[in-house]
Amino acid sequence: MRAKITYFVLAAVLVVYFVLAGDRGVVLIEQGTPVTVAFGVAVLVIPLIGAWFLWQTTRFAHRADQLAKELDAEGGLPVDELARTPGGRIDRSSADAVFARRKAETEASPDDWRCWFRLAVAYHDARDTPRARKAMQRAIALHDGK
Repeated sequence: MRAKITYFVLAAVLVVYFVLAGDRGVVLIEQGTPVTVAFGVAVLVIPLIGAWFLWQTTRFAHRADQLAKELDAEGGLPVDELARTPGGRIDRSSADAVFARRKAETEASPDDWRCWFRLAVAYHDARDTPRARKAMQRAIALHDGK
C-alpha cells in the first residue's frame, strides 16, 4: 500500500510540474521572438513526453494489478517460497532456483499469460527489472489477446 501512495504522490507532483512547465512554455511562445518561440516549443515538448510516459507507466501498473487480482481469484498467484537473509533480503540462490522453475514452466506453456506473470515475478525477485517488465508486458498482451 505504501508503494501505491508513494506512486500517486509522485505522479501528482509530476502533473504539477508539467502544468508549470507548460505554462512557462506558453509564456515564452507569447513573447513572439524566434528564439523565445523555439524555447517555448522545446519547453512544451518535455511535459508532453513526461505526461505520455506517466500515462504509459500508470496504465502498465493498472493492467498488471488487474492480472494479479484475476490470478489471485483463480488461486494461481505464486507462493513466496524464497529464503531470506537475516536482513530480509531475498537469497540469490533461492531466487535463481525459483526462476529456473518459472522459466521451464513458461517454456512449456508459452501462450499462457499466467506463466508469463509468474515469470515476471521471478525476474523481479531475481532483481532483473527490465526482463520482469518485458515478461509482464507479454503476460498483459497474451491476456488481452494481442
